[in-house]
Amino acid sequence: MSRIQRIMPNLWFDYNAEEAANFYVSIFENSYINRIIRYGKAGYDIHGKEAGTVMTVEFTLDGQKFIGLNGGPHFHFNEAISLIVNCNNQDEIDYYWDRLSDEGDLYAQKCGWLKDKYGVSWQVVPADLHDMLSDPDTEMVHNVTNELFKMKKIDIKTLKEAYELVV
Repeated sequence: MSRIQRIMPNLWFDYNAEEAANFYVSIFENSYINRIIRYGKAGYDIHGKEAGTVMTVEFTLDGQKFIGLNGGPHFHFNEAISLIVNCNNQDEIDYYWDRLSDEGDLYAQKCGWLKDKYGVSWQVVPADLHDMLSDPDTEMVHNVTNELFKMKKIDIKTLKEAYELVV
């Protein structure tokens, strides 16, 4: 038996958890499907899923484990929860943004946030954004925040220029 990750995010899908997991695994390095558990005959009166239908998909994205549950149309994703992808450079931001936003919700794109085609919210941000936003120099923070709020996909060069304006 493998060691279970103590805290594991569970993503509730209607019916396409396996498809979503395969999509995410195709984007991130060090990622794979761990296992798939299928519904049996037991509990049909509660879950309404045919025996053999995928119930859960355990998958790993860049070393972080997740579970995708095919739970039916009862709950939907919203921006109250998002997954942050910390990027080291603009090429990484472009890569993750382009792939995760493909067929996603164009109206949900702001300040580095996007919603993918499954409704999951992501933040594709530079790894040093949190340092910029917590700088004790409030004018620097103001400049960065001002530029950030104008963006959909983040442009690191513009943020760094705004940050360094005060120096």
